[in-house]
Amino acid sequence: MKDIEKQLPLILIDNVDFTYPSGTKALRNINLKIDNKELIGIMGKNGAGKTTLIRTLNGLIRPKNGTIYLYGENIASKSIATLSKKVGVIFQNPMHQLFSNSVKDEIEFSLKSFEFTKGEIQNKTNEILKEFNLEKYRNRSPLNLSGGEAKKLALASIICRDPDIIVFDEPTLGQDGREIEFLINLIKNERKKGKTIIIVTHNIEFANEYIPRTILMADGLILADGPTEKVLGNQILVEKSSLILPQTHQINLALQKSGIECPNNLFSKGKLINFIKDFIKNKTSEIVEGND
Repeated sequence: MKDIEKQLPLILIDNVDFTYPSGTKALRNINLKIDNKELIGIMGKNGAGKTTLIRTLNGLIRPKNGTIYLYGENIASKSIATLSKKVGVIFQNPMHQLFSNSVKDEIEFSLKSFEFTKGEIQNKTNEILKEFNLEKYRNRSPLNLSGGEAKKLALASIICRDPDIIVFDEPTLGQDGREIEFLINLIKNERKKGKTIIIVTHNIEFANEYIPRTILMADGLILADGPTEKVLGNQILVEKSSLILPQTHQINLALQKSGIECPNNLFSKGKLINFIKDFIKNKTSEIVEGND
């Protein structure tokens, strides 16, 4: 079975449609393959179908048509409880998934569906509270946490379950620089553990810098799926998705329009900054030599 799993996509979505009772068609003929250990971004305007799509992965939404496979198995007959052990979804609004009386209780409850002893649950709870810097809030109600702390607790309540697939819905929304840095380091650590990570985001700068593969959606359809630098560098596709080009792409275009020859791969901040530094250095040297 393990050899077969290695050959199959981790997630296979085949001709999936979904319409809400209101008549809103949220997903239209979605076909998608996601391999093990991938880091993927899903982008598009509000109402594009992004959140609906990710909620089909753990059974919160059941497609009317089409099939979703996880490790080659049709998930249609799998319960939400079973799927949540493999697919952990962190909602955009943490209060949609936090309900326990205290921070400690929230983590403990998340672990109770596994076959852990009481002692193991206590140890794992203490470890995750320390990892997420939530130890000082262990007895506080989640309702009394700040927005950033509540997001951290929602993250911790999923990460402690050690799911194979971690899905983030707008994780950078309302977060400051320090919180985003924490998120980036968390993603890096989970990838080292071999996790597959899917991120729904409007943050095009974040996606451009950290996510290697991007899926663009609009009106329940997938408009594009490919390397982030190509997908987010396509002005027509980006505009169709009601997004704007990443700043690095905008600067690249501005440099070219001004007559400066630029390499075709200046899509990260680091590469762009190094190019500008070298350009200024070379121009300065030319001026100095000309004056001599």
